[in-house]
Amino acid sequence: MDDCNIFTYTNKDFINDVCLPSGHDGHQTRSRFDIALRSGWTEKMNAGLFRYHLGDLETRVLPGSCGFIAQLNIMRGIERRKPQEILTIRQNFDPKQFNFNKINPKELLFELQKENETTSEQNCHQNGLKQTCKIIINVSPLEFGHCLLVPEPSRCYPQILTPLAVQIGIETVLLSADPGFRVGFNSMGGFASVNHLHLHGYYLNYQLRIESSPSELILPENNLYCLVDFPAGFLFYTQGPDLDLTVSAICKLADIMVDKNIAHNLFITRGCPPNRPVDPFNARKGVRVIVWPRLSCFGAKEESAFSVALCELAGHLPFKNKEDYETITEDGVKAIIQKYLLSEEEFSELQKHVIKNL
Repeated sequence: MDDCNIFTYTNKDFINDVCLPSGHDGHQTRSRFDIALRSGWTEKMNAGLFRYHLGDLETRVLPGSCGFIAQLNIMRGIERRKPQEILTIRQNFDPKQFNFNKINPKELLFELQKENETTSEQNCHQNGLKQTCKIIINVSPLEFGHCLLVPEPSRCYPQILTPLAVQIGIETVLLSADPGFRVGFNSMGGFASVNHLHLHGYYLNYQLRIESSPSELILPENNLYCLVDFPAGFLFYTQGPDLDLTVSAICKLADIMVDKNIAHNLFITRGCPPNRPVDPFNARKGVRVIVWPRLSCFGAKEESAFSVALCELAGHLPFKNKEDYETITEDGVKAIIQKYLLSEEEFSELQKHVIKNL
C-alpha cells in the first residue's frame, strides 16, 4: 500500500459552516476532501473493484419518533466479509489472518497526512516517523463513498481505539462540507470483522435523530453527556480545531470498556450542540461523537433482518432481505437492537464507574 496519492491537510481545511440541504435532493457544497473521496470512490466502482455494483438504494423512513432510516442492501448481507473468530475484546493482531496489508493495491484511494502547524503536532511524530492513515474502499459497501480509514497499517494495531484513530475520525468529518458524511468504529465483539485497526466512513444523505437528540451532562470537566433517547450511550461534542481533550476523554472511556471486556460501537457525525434549541437554519457546525457500550456477540447467530453495529445503533438500518425491509416497524427494530444492549442496571453501573475513573 505504498504507492498512492497523498492528501495533505491542516486545521485550516476544517469546514465550520455546514448546514443541512433544504431538501433530500438539495444542492450540497463539496470540500477538497469530499471531491477527492467521491471522485476516487466512483472511479473504483466503475473499474469493477467492488464485490457488487451499488446503485441508488431503496430507502424509507420508518414511522415513529426514532426516525429510523431503513435501506435495502441485500448484496452487503451476502458479500460482507465474515467476522474473524474472536474470543475477547483485547485480541492480539494475527498476521496470518486477513488484514489491510494484504488488500489489492488498487483498492487504495489515498493516504491522509496532516501537515505540522505547531510544535505540539510535531511532537506527535515520534522518532521522526510520519503518522499516516490509508483510505481504502470497502469492497462490500453499505452506502455511497463507503471507505475504511486505516491508521498506520504497517504497525499492525489490533481493533482497539487509539488517540490517532479517534483524531482522524473526527478530523475527516470536519474536513467534509457534507453533513451526511459519517465515521464509525466497531470493536471486536461489536461486529468488527477484521482485527486490524480501522474505522468506517460513508455518506448518508438522510438526517439521523442522534444529530439533535437530547442528552444529560454527567461530567462537565470532560464535556461528557449521556443520551436520553434509545439506545443509551455516551456523547461528546466538539467544534474543533483543538481536539486533544475530546480525543483523550474518548480514548479513556474506550479503555475502560476494553478493560472490562465490554464491546462497543462509536459513531461520529455532524450535529447540534447538546442541550440547546435546534438551530432553525439547520446548522451543523460541530461534531457529535457517540459511544455505545453493548453486549458482545462472539459466535452469536446473526439477525436475519439487520446486524447491530455502528450504523444501526445510530439509526441507519441496512436490511438484508426485502420482506423485513418492507414489514418491520419501529417497535420491531427496537426489539432487535435491545437484545444487544446492556441492561439499565448494567449501563447505570458502567456510568458510575466512568464518572469515577474519567
